[in-house]
Amino acid sequence: NKKNMKNINIEEIKTILPHRYPFLLIDKVIEVKKGEEIKALKNVTYNEPFFQGHFTNKSIMPGVMIIEAFAQATALLGAYGFEEKRSSESELYYLVGIDKARFRKSIVPGDQIIINVKFLANKKGIWKFAATAFVDSNEAASAELLTTIKD
Repeated sequence: NKKNMKNINIEEIKTILPHRYPFLLIDKVIEVKKGEEIKALKNVTYNEPFFQGHFTNKSIMPGVMIIEAFAQATALLGAYGFEEKRSSESELYYLVGIDKARFRKSIVPGDQIIINVKFLANKKGIWKFAATAFVDSNEAASAELLTTIKD
């Protein structure tokens, strides 16, 4: 296996993540450094279902959806970044904690989010990641996520 991988498209992402419309929030993986970090892309369009009610007078991507995109990116890093075999049929990937979440800039239709996730640690089956969302190279949001895998 190569140390770094580039350009994983949506069809391949769908073989790893169980999410589907309207909840699949990663459009493409730009790069993976195995065991270290992932860079993923999310195109934000006015057609996102959450914009109908968030908000009617100004469309802003909800912070919880940004966190969910972070979580999906951590799952992809777990699948591509480590030498462990994963079976999505028998295992489920859970988000178990969010720390230090910050939202610095509104994400709106037309934005392209670059999500950067770095692996920090694995203690007793709890994986810790640092995630950051950038729009036009400006930091829009960040958080630390804790995840685990259960049968």
